[in-house]
Amino acid sequence: MNKTKAALCAFSLFALLFASCNKKNVMQDSAKKVDEEVTSNVTISLGFSTNMEDPRGVASALFKEEVEKNSNGRIKIVIYPNGELGGDGALIEGVINGKVDMTVSSAGNFAIYATKLGISAMPFLFSNFDEAWRFMESDIVAEVNKTLEEFGIVVLSHYDNGFRCVTTTNKSVKSVEDMKGLNIRTPPNQIVMETMSALGAIPKPYSFTELKQALRDGLFDSQENPIPIIYNNKLYEEQKFLAITNHSYDAMPLVIRKDLWDVLSASDQKIILDAALQAQNLDRQLVKEQTDSYVTKLKEAGMTITTPDLKAFQAATSGVMDVFTNVYGEELLQKLRAWSGN
Repeated sequence: MNKTKAALCAFSLFALLFASCNKKNVMQDSAKKVDEEVTSNVTISLGFSTNMEDPRGVASALFKEEVEKNSNGRIKIVIYPNGELGGDGALIEGVINGKVDMTVSSAGNFAIYATKLGISAMPFLFSNFDEAWRFMESDIVAEVNKTLEEFGIVVLSHYDNGFRCVTTTNKSVKSVEDMKGLNIRTPPNQIVMETMSALGAIPKPYSFTELKQALRDGLFDSQENPIPIIYNNKLYEEQKFLAITNHSYDAMPLVIRKDLWDVLSASDQKIILDAALQAQNLDRQLVKEQTDSYVTKLKEAGMTITTPDLKAFQAATSGVMDVFTNVYGEELLQKLRAWSGN
């Protein structure tokens, strides 16, 4: 009996010592992990196709500043503007294959991979920025964004590229009839291309980084982009006519490689997310302000501005959503119609 008690006492003492040591090891491991989270360094590349004067450039500079400040310099953001790491398509592919850490590009450009991501570009879906921004914060978009994770991409926030308008070389666009036969450059966005086709134009995707030279060389007699892009990238030097068609809203996800995102600590993820939202808000503010004010600057730069009656444009493109039923599914399109009231 005494031997049994002695054995039980010895076992209890061993268990107590083991638990104490194990707890100590766990605490040491946790402290080590926290220490690593505080002291580890990471450099993140962020590339995009436009210049630093463009709203996405200004907003990305703020993103860099906030991340580096709030991480005490542990996380460094290196910005590559002007397509230094490639055009929009190459940048997105770079994020997928790990050669680029982050990019910001039109939602439709991601739709080559995650097809549903381009739904915000449906023609004449929104009448103003506030409507568009509410949609980008909706559950519909949050659910759609998840499909991009299958390709190793996480959406952090949504920059804004504005509402797309048509510019031309040799004639002004005053009606749908004036769109017919236009050899027009578009991004590789199937919705935008289908919209241009519905209006009678002949769309062809082409890299934005090479667009200005292509216009100079006469490869296209038209292109379509938001007003801030047209002004900030001096496309008015090659195109003399602007039609304010606002045919498609251009959301721009700011994204990061999922494998990089997943290895960041929760605190570092929060630093990056907070900065991404600040950058989003600045970008949106700048795009809205520039859309309102740059029309005057484009006139001063020599462009002829027209404001067509858009009812005919809306009627001509009313069937575009139906074209994508097999791509997006009737359920998603019904949600889209219900949200927009169409």
